[in-house]
Amino acid sequence: MINKKLAANPLRTKSDLSNALHEILTPLEKHMADSTYGLNFGGSGSIYSEKIREIEALLRPLWGIAPLLSGGGEYPFFEKYLDKIAAGTDPASSTYWGDIGPFDQRMVEMAALALTLLLSPKHGHTNIYNWLSQINHHEMPTNNWHFFRILVNLALKKCGQPYSETRLTNDLALMDSCYLGGGWYKDGEPSQMDYYIPFAMHFYGMIYAVECPDCEYTPVFISRAKEFAKVFAAYFDDDGAAVPFGRSMAYRFAQSSFWGVLAYADVEALPWGQVKYLALQNLRHWFKQDIFTYSGELTVGYHYPNLVMGEGYNAFGSPYWALKAFIMLAVDDTHPFWQAEEEKPLAPNHLYMPEARSILQRDGGQVQLFPVGQHVVTNMVHTPAKYAKFVYSSAFGFSVQRAPVGLKQGAFDCTLAVSEQDEYYRMRDVVAAFEVVDGSGRVCVDGFDCEYTQGYLYSKWQPWPDVTIESYIIPKFPAHTRIHVVDSKRALTLADGGFAVDSEQVCFSECTGNTATLKSDVHVSKIVCLTGNQQPEVIPLEPNTNLLYPRCFLPYLISNHKPGKYIIASEVLGQVLNS
Repeated sequence: MINKKLAANPLRTKSDLSNALHEILTPLEKHMADSTYGLNFGGSGSIYSEKIREIEALLRPLWGIAPLLSGGGEYPFFEKYLDKIAAGTDPASSTYWGDIGPFDQRMVEMAALALTLLLSPKHGHTNIYNWLSQINHHEMPTNNWHFFRILVNLALKKCGQPYSETRLTNDLALMDSCYLGGGWYKDGEPSQMDYYIPFAMHFYGMIYAVECPDCEYTPVFISRAKEFAKVFAAYFDDDGAAVPFGRSMAYRFAQSSFWGVLAYADVEALPWGQVKYLALQNLRHWFKQDIFTYSGELTVGYHYPNLVMGEGYNAFGSPYWALKAFIMLAVDDTHPFWQAEEEKPLAPNHLYMPEARSILQRDGGQVQLFPVGQHVVTNMVHTPAKYAKFVYSSAFGFSVQRAPVGLKQGAFDCTLAVSEQDEYYRMRDVVAAFEVVDGSGRVCVDGFDCEYTQGYLYSKWQPWPDVTIESYIIPKFPAHTRIHVVDSKRALTLADGGFAVDSEQVCFSECTGNTATLKSDVHVSKIVCLTGNQQPEVIPLEPNTNLLYPRCFLPYLISNHKPGKYIIASEVLGQVLNS
């Protein structure tokens, strides 16, 4: 449900933000007494045990509580958290959280506890130090997790406890090696550039800068954050919505934590009024969405509760990672961030981002992100849908599959779905080759000629070893052109999907000639065949496939082909009216 009190909060002052945090935290309090290891208020599973799910749900709220207290706020119920933490870190306790092992989820949750000690060392004691220090003795993924160990060692050092200078040195070097340029890092995987860059790599880098102002990496981290800010400002539309893309969408308003941590680190990457606007406008957007249970807890999902799009590591407490956005509560009331009047940034309407393998186009009403060659792996959920579609939109969202059978369950918006004429569809995932091209010119392939004025994206992919598709995506905001050159030894059905539209709001639907069109009071979605060999169709999608809307219609262009080489092309429009 929508929390009406949060939706009505103007979020103009530090006091407003503090009140919002209290509103989010209060529903958790009733679960404290009857939970064993931490907090338990859900029944869905995860890749880690129920015990660890409880630990996660207890520690993630610290991302908000610690800055609240550090910034002069009050939260008397924090004593109950401290009691649970004391018991959980005591090896003699029946509710001991346990010794960790390699690649352990508990390493993730140590970061929030480390931040609490960095902001308020008085809360530390021997058992906490000993439990945290285990992180220095186990392997972890080669990604942003190494910043967790950096934070833990910084906290141990600040509290006057033994820490590992070797781990600290090596982890910093590893994180530094992930830098790509243009403000962008990779998150371990060489093809992964998603929201973990702002709410992980840069976020932790700014905390490091505060704790180690005279260290070698501090000016480096600050310089990179300033460069990234100029890019990241364009990811948000005027309503405060960021373009949904990649994994961990259930963390929601963690998207804006980058802006808050700039204030915490006193890094004026943009004028303070613009940083304040971006931070608070994103929260205003989120507090208008159906993201809470009826009893007040955050849910797994995006604009509404939705386990279909969740990750295997999204348990009931996972969404409280979003409270990283409240880091700005640690900023003094007199800081220019709080004193400045909010100011809408003049973000560029076109960005060529080769480091992020993307082109971004936008206006005030919508952001469209065109990625290629991004992170797609088989051991995570829905990664082709989350990383490999042709375009992602802040206004239309994207959809994930319920099943690979049929176009209704497949929900293939903004991508090309391919089947052997048997209803089992595949879409672009891992690419054999890709290119992000800047500038202007013409794409001329197999007799089809198309002008581009702000770059294009090329990919070569193989849904089967004997089927090769070369896709050219040419952004022309709010539309784009798609050209697909297919060389296949199989008979295929191709379904080219447009932008999905909320079926509750659709007021016009039409398939005529070579065009499928959907309209609502606020959106227009249209897909037009440019090569004359595709038939338009509008299909209702399986519920809970789209991240923004529970029920959607989707315009497709569908065609059947014999083995051979051929081309299909389309013009795809996703427009926000009155923007």
